[in-house]
Amino acid sequence: MEPTDRQVRILKAIIEEYIETAEPVGSEELEKKYFLGVSPATVRNEMVKLTESGYLKQPHVSAGRVPTKIAFRFYITHLMEERKLTVADEVAAREKVWDYRYDFDRLLHHATRALADRSRMLAVASTDQGDVYHSGYANILNLPEFFDIDITRTILSMLDEEKEIIGMLSKTFDEETVHYLFGNELGYEFLEPCGMIFTRFNAGPERSGSLGVIGPSRLNYAVVVPLVKYFGRLVEELAKA
Repeated sequence: MEPTDRQVRILKAIIEEYIETAEPVGSEELEKKYFLGVSPATVRNEMVKLTESGYLKQPHVSAGRVPTKIAFRFYITHLMEERKLTVADEVAAREKVWDYRYDFDRLLHHATRALADRSRMLAVASTDQGDVYHSGYANILNLPEFFDIDITRTILSMLDEEKEIIGMLSKTFDEETVHYLFGNELGYEFLEPCGMIFTRFNAGPERSGSLGVIGPSRLNYAVVVPLVKYFGRLVEELAKA
């Protein structure tokens, strides 16, 4: 069921607060920080309805709500405003990989490292020929979701399974430029709080594949999505040189 306009405003506030804090969001936090134009009681009632509709979930009886993957997909499709990279950002990214444009293997290695540095997440890439690249392990260790040893162990074990990484990065659900996987869609136990964004690149025979980032499901999509898009285009452009 599509949320009402009022529910959309509340849902957007909850998602953006959760992205920022990594904590379940309650009606009191929303009332203090966001100007929603309705009473706290109305906010609570709408949060209950959003939970019943599958957009929110309640981790604990007394806790606030957190967005579900349905909510994140709705946010990405309908609410998110991508932050365009500045010319300086694009130039800095290009400089990181420019010297490797004639060596496809090193290009992907350095593109993955640069994407990890810029996104502050774990970056991964794979080619259709079966090569896998990853960088940025230390980035995710700073995030509260990965203080859970089971989640971190699963992520690090997953990186050792090259076929699994290739399988995930080969999934496409539509003709969109960027693809998303959330929680159980990643195919591993314990990864419910995690998400993945990736894009395809095609630079000709034996130079095609996918590139993206893995992190919490509360990724700052407005920032990370344009980064992933840009690095995908950059690899494609330079690999054709």
